[in-house]
Amino acid sequence: MRFCRAELFRCAAVLVALVCLLVSFARAFADWTCAAGEVSCKTIFIVHNSWHASIVISRDDLGVSALPELSDFPDAKFIEFSWGDQDFFPDPDSGVWAALRAAFWSGGSVLHMVGFSQNVYQFYGGAEVFTLRLTPAALQQVIGHISQSFTRDNSSKRAKAAPGLFAYSRFYPANGKFSLLRTCNTWVAEALEAAGIPIFPESVVTAGSLASQLARLNQAN
Repeated sequence: MRFCRAELFRCAAVLVALVCLLVSFARAFADWTCAAGEVSCKTIFIVHNSWHASIVISRDDLGVSALPELSDFPDAKFIEFSWGDQDFFPDPDSGVWAALRAAFWSGGSVLHMVGFSQNVYQFYGGAEVFTLRLTPAALQQVIGHISQSFTRDNSSKRAKAAPGLFAYSRFYPANGKFSLLRTCNTWVAEALEAAGIPIFPESVVTAGSLASQLARLNQAN
């Protein structure tokens, strides 16, 4: 009888823990997500191909005060942000050795900004695009994470630009160290987690693992 009672209490404790977990998950979900008809909602896009993910935000929803680098893209309607190794990202065709060095001995990181005005889905062609509707407060958390990722010169208050992968893009020095276990996809997941979105960056390495978590969010929304 004593054994049965102990088992009963143990089961009750597990049940309470599960309920608390579900409640906290629901609260986090409610804090960031927006109803379809809510006019204050802000839309962001998570774009990924087979290996690389990025965040796309309307330039109108960004601010030069938080992101002074926006002045490099005065005519763009959308801005893409992505993060990676400082050597391999600007030269993805540099070979196997450069990829291994990025994975295990990265010397630093960079942020890539791309400015464009086309429809997001058309601009990215065959890439997978996830749409997330955020509260204004959640969006500001995402923007804050992006802003804090730049390494800025204290005298100029903005990061120094270098040529990007395209004529309409730029690279900037960034904080954080790229590695095999902390990739561009992890960085995107960290930005979403900063907004209270139930994403788990520690389990995101590949674009596929990020997409799996995003797909679950879309199903729940």
